[in-house]
Amino acid sequence: QVQLVESGGGLVQPGGSLILSCVASGTISRPNIMGWFRRTPGKQRELVATMSSGGITNYLDSVKGRFTISRDNAKNTVYLQMNSLKPEDTAVYYCQFQVVGSRVSYYWGQGTQVTVSS
Repeated sequence: QVQLVESGGGLVQPGGSLILSCVASGTISRPNIMGWFRRTPGKQRELVATMSSGGITNYLDSVKGRFTISRDNAKNTVYLQMNSLKPEDTAVYYCQFQVVGSRVSYYWGQGTQVTVSS
């Protein structure tokens, strides 16, 4: 059974940096898309960043220039480097892997809390 395990969340001051990691355990085909989502109380989940197997990236407008997504296919791991963090970045961050085979399968991490506060 495939599980995604996230790490790297925590408390950081405004302007600080964090890097999130998400690694898949179990047997999984190379994900076509690896991505990060976030959810804050009272808001819908929003897509933060994605990266295709070909290296094409997509970012939420509010994080462009501050966040960078990267992936290590050999390790089935995706990263999110977050710089210049703002209080409005506070959320639970979830990673997602999308695997396209005979059907599309989605895998989610359990979520990691990121809190930006002084």
